[in-house]
Amino acid sequence: MIRTVTGDVDPAALGRVDYHEHLFQVSPLLPGDDLDDEDAGRAEAGLLLNSGFTAMVDATPIGLGRRPAALARIAAATGLHIVATTGVHRDAHYGADHWLTGRSADRLAALFLRDLVDGMPAADAPPAGPAPTGSAGADPTGVRAGLLKAGIDYWSISPTADRVLAAIGQAHAATGAPVMVHLEHGSAAFEVLDRLAGPEVPADAVALAHIDRNPDPGLHAELAAAGAYLGYDGVARHKDWPDSAVLDCLVTAAGLGAADRILLGGDVARRTRYVAYGGLPGLAYLGERFVPRLVRAGGAELADRVLRANPARWLTLRRSG
Repeated sequence: MIRTVTGDVDPAALGRVDYHEHLFQVSPLLPGDDLDDEDAGRAEAGLLLNSGFTAMVDATPIGLGRRPAALARIAAATGLHIVATTGVHRDAHYGADHWLTGRSADRLAALFLRDLVDGMPAADAPPAGPAPTGSAGADPTGVRAGLLKAGIDYWSISPTADRVLAAIGQAHAATGAPVMVHLEHGSAAFEVLDRLAGPEVPADAVALAHIDRNPDPGLHAELAAAGAYLGYDGVARHKDWPDSAVLDCLVTAAGLGAADRILLGGDVARRTRYVAYGGLPGLAYLGERFVPRLVRAGGAELADRVLRANPARWLTLRRSG
């Protein structure tokens, strides 16, 4: 099954999946770009649904303004399947004094397991008392996460990130939950897979987010051969590269053997880039502008793998519980 904010669903029911977005996110790294309005989030989710997607991953982990109960309300109101996230992002999103960054792997794993098994709290806060478990935030929602996330810096796995990866190993062993790792500029992909292999997280449970920021289809084919999923989410970043660069890399990597490992998302993640907040291009851009080009360039079968089969396989829990 796949764990969504409104319950576990059969993978076949998911439909087209946007593997990486954020309906809620608040980070000191992104001043002025907070995603914190439920009405706007619901409107933007509706635009994504109308563009042809029927499911999405909200990739906001612990401590960055996630709102699980609001995600569940948006999913219920729109009919969009939403997979929520637990885990910890890269250090820059928190700062040295944040309560998460100094926690041991065991204590982090306890938080991740709580989110996956029992449900996320209404608001993230340090657990009370010395025990690794406990109430992290008042008013538990019962809304469960379905994904584990870590983040690294450019060619750098910090001590905090190392503990997060170890904690993800513990949580994955207990639940079989899928894993997403933020790779800054697509760097250190094999190094991350090696770190996760230590606690026995198989590569075929892992999506390497932003791998297309290093548009090297040969490398992508090697990562796919190792079993990893390839997170393409650099569309509509025209000041950095044209959409054609993402498209060409995707189609070439697929031709080199990676077709069953490619995922597609927008990772728009900015108030100033959401239509519902008055910005552009919005979540619908991926379905309305890029997906038709993917179908023309790579064919309907490749598009179906990228949008349906691959994310459904990646997001499926490897264990029940």
